[in-house]
Amino acid sequence: MGWSALEIAEKPADVFTPGGPPRFALLWLHEQDPASPLGSNESLASLLQEHRLACVAPHGERSWWVDCVCSEFDPEVTAEKHLLNNIVPWINERFHLGSRSIAVAGIEMGGQGALRLGLKHPSRFRAVGGLGSAIDFHELYGRGTPLDDMYDSKERARQDTATLHMHPTEWPPHIYFACRPDEFWFRGNDRLDEKLRAYGVPHTADLETGGNLEALMNFLVSGLEKESRRLM
Repeated sequence: MGWSALEIAEKPADVFTPGGPPRFALLWLHEQDPASPLGSNESLASLLQEHRLACVAPHGERSWWVDCVCSEFDPEVTAEKHLLNNIVPWINERFHLGSRSIAVAGIEMGGQGALRLGLKHPSRFRAVGGLGSAIDFHELYGRGTPLDDMYDSKERARQDTATLHMHPTEWPPHIYFACRPDEFWFRGNDRLDEKLRAYGVPHTADLETGGNLEALMNFLVSGLEKESRRLM
């Protein structure tokens, strides 16, 4: 029970195991500069235990969780492929969960990664969410981040953002994101909200208060519960 540090496919990850068999699992994607190890995040641990969620938080450096090689993360394997081919199968095997029992979420870089992953692979991730998500990460292109080597241009980076990966007829049924108007990443969240509304995609967007971890977790668990009932 609690957090432990281990390796999955020879890469580090933090894993939370709740007391008792987990009902569902959360794939947690970290931000650009994690403030502290997840093991010290008592609020997150408390919510995971309350909802009996297993949680796997892989270390992704500043890969932006995309399907482009980032030398900080790995010279050959992209962060997205690591998540899809290594992390998700490991979660299913370790915790004996069904294919639609995993939510994906995060903050800032991780939030955009979660939303992007869900919109790009809606059949695999049915409940997705982010807080202060850095959806328009292309705005950092040319500022000396790994993005400069990962993409040929700012426009190429923009084309790989979550908003541009939304399929017009298929999407995760449970989408949540929140961002305050005074946050740097607000415009990207507002754009995504506008596009989802235009296509009639059901979602919850808190673009006033910025939400909080508890609201995010409650939404994800509610979504996973609905999915579990639908599959029965």
